[in-house]
Amino acid sequence: MTDRPNVVLVITDQHRLDHTAFGGNPVVQTPHLDALAARSTSFTEAFAANPICMPNRATLLTGRMPSAHGTRCNGIPLDWDASTCVRQLRHAGYRTGLVGKAHLQNMGVVPEITALVRAGLAEPDAAVRPRPAGWDRWEDADRHRAGPVDMPDDFYGFGHVELAVGHADQVSGHYVQWLRDHGVEPDGAQGRDAAAERSEVWWQVWKPSLPAELHPTSYVGDRSRAFVEEAARHDAPFFLQVSFPDPHHPFAPPGDHWSMYDPDEIPLPATFDDPHDTSLPHLRRWREGRGRPAPAIPVQPFSPTAEQWREAAAKEYGSISLIDTAVGHVLAALEETGQADDTVVIFTSDHAEMFGDHGLMLKAAMHYRPALRVPLLVHEPGQVAGRRSGALVGSIDVAQTILDLCGVDPYEGMQGHSLRPLLDDPAGSLREHLLVEEDEPFDLAGVGQPLRMRTLISAAGRLSIYRGSERGELFALDDDPDEMANRYDDPAAAPLRAEMFERLAVEQMVLSDTGTTPTSTA
Repeated sequence: MTDRPNVVLVITDQHRLDHTAFGGNPVVQTPHLDALAARSTSFTEAFAANPICMPNRATLLTGRMPSAHGTRCNGIPLDWDASTCVRQLRHAGYRTGLVGKAHLQNMGVVPEITALVRAGLAEPDAAVRPRPAGWDRWEDADRHRAGPVDMPDDFYGFGHVELAVGHADQVSGHYVQWLRDHGVEPDGAQGRDAAAERSEVWWQVWKPSLPAELHPTSYVGDRSRAFVEEAARHDAPFFLQVSFPDPHHPFAPPGDHWSMYDPDEIPLPATFDDPHDTSLPHLRRWREGRGRPAPAIPVQPFSPTAEQWREAAAKEYGSISLIDTAVGHVLAALEETGQADDTVVIFTSDHAEMFGDHGLMLKAAMHYRPALRVPLLVHEPGQVAGRRSGALVGSIDVAQTILDLCGVDPYEGMQGHSLRPLLDDPAGSLREHLLVEEDEPFDLAGVGQPLRMRTLISAAGRLSIYRGSERGELFALDDDPDEMANRYDDPAAAPLRAEMFERLAVEQMVLSDTGTTPTSTA
């Protein structure tokens, strides 16, 4: 392996491991990702540090928990001065690029949401950091629609940035100007109102009017390919983040991908009809409202009917197959330019979602394993054989792994582990348990205060606790891998509960932010 390899980090949005063929899905077609998996180390027990976009995206690049880097929930831009693995690579001489979705800052301001978030909060905040006006508006969708936006020289370490801001075909960012360069005015050509077809069972499913070659997924693939081709003209190694806005809802695959999968041929999840006899009240409430999606603002979890789920699955699979094609174009560019043998390729997602497991849809306040487990492939230069690791790993490990593979020193405060030992020995392990955080500005669990939730995952169990609730969740995974029986109040499970609580307390202490490094002893 070269001492200073290139790195291509491919990130999808809200994408489960088992919604890939290499991850075990019998229906969805992902031939290019499957081929990558066949020559990579595939981590089958990789989990997000947080099941929400902004917090976990910041964790992927910083190698720090949301409670440490400060982006605890959507709506809090990552600290402009935060150390990231990208900045560290750039300081070491790497050319750095981002094509697609960043979501390290807010994608826009929705007054209704802002009013809900700020309700009851005092001004000013606990910390006041003066910043130049507009420092947190580089991803603002309306700003990009108004005209071209020249990005700063250092956007969290990225020197070259081409943004795709949003989801489905409702994407802004530099993609808007790209559409205009292709003769399309975005106004009137994007979104449900302009759709060629609309689902009758869920408002978040439609067929875009734009063809596949002008879809945001194709934009990310095309522009990433251009970056790879340009990089071949330079001597310096490069880091490229290829970041797709899909397959996050709304589900809007274009062209032939709209009808690529027959909803009637997609089997329901095994836990779809979970009765939730031992579940917490908010989960039972969502399940009892089957077939009634939550209102558009805010988008909350709900329980779909079989028809709603199958149609959403068919369209999500279509979006995933389009992503797979775009990934194939980027990997082909590495081969065609002679850079493949000098490039680390990593594939993962920012988080997953329920997608019908336990009869629930979307994410937030639900830490079932399917909503937390993400795909994670790591391909080293020259690797020709696939390996599988069942070690417990997470999004928090990606940044440190990248630096290690590139021979670049980590920075103070990183909280993950390099996966390099597992690349050499997939049968090894790095940890016995893993922490997941979730903080929301809304009372999703119905406990009378904004959600604060902590989960500990081990091979033996999953413990989730909620601030403001006397009850939590405890699943003995050895006997109940599908998490069907909550044993939090079961006396027979008291030893497991005590062990998990003790581990959770220690892990929260280990991962608490140590703050600014001392410069002296005063």
